[in-house]
Amino acid sequence: MARVPLPPFECRYTGSLLAGVDEVGRGPLIGAVVTAAVILDPDRPIAGLADSKKLTEKRRNALYEQILDQALAWSIGRCEAREIDELNIYQATMLAMERAVCGLSIPPEYVLVDGNRCPKWHWPSEPVIKGDSRVEAISAASILAKVTRDREMEALEERFPGFGLAQHKGYPTPVHLEALRRLGATSEHRRSFRPVQEVIDQVGWFSGGPAAESEPVFRTDLFEDID
Repeated sequence: MARVPLPPFECRYTGSLLAGVDEVGRGPLIGAVVTAAVILDPDRPIAGLADSKKLTEKRRNALYEQILDQALAWSIGRCEAREIDELNIYQATMLAMERAVCGLSIPPEYVLVDGNRCPKWHWPSEPVIKGDSRVEAISAASILAKVTRDREMEALEERFPGFGLAQHKGYPTPVHLEALRRLGATSEHRRSFRPVQEVIDQVGWFSGGPAAESEPVFRTDLFEDID
């Protein structure tokens, strides 16, 4: 049965200082979770904004440049792999979203967050299910976050050749899992995620890379089937 599309989103806020927030990278085994916050300029509309996952790489990159040039304000937030291990992926994502909004050069009057919940912060806000397809500011944020993280994965592939990070972007694909079992975990892998824990125990570290001085105890919070 085909899914019924969600109706257009109607926001209670009607002003112009509306920030959209989205994240990329909760599911991967390596690298940061990256978030973005964007306040669009109503006088400089950007055609073609959509969920970043539904756009071609070429189109995403073109829109990325437009957003940087035409938005009233934009900001990238993040939590690194070690922070994810210390906090858990959910809390790290909430913190990265807060960092993105804090980094805006223009304080927002209202914030819309993709998903079903907002961080505990002081800005008036509300979550929007499938917001990256229903709210242009969230779509813009999803594009900034995805292009940023994808480029970081391409850079990590240069540091850690053989993992295929430029292709699968760190998600637990068969190619990534096979490379982990063959090469070991890198210093950028998320040690609290079970596949990485198992590789550290059974295989060790990539090219004899540095293990932790003492193995930390992680909270159990392993997300599955998430972006």
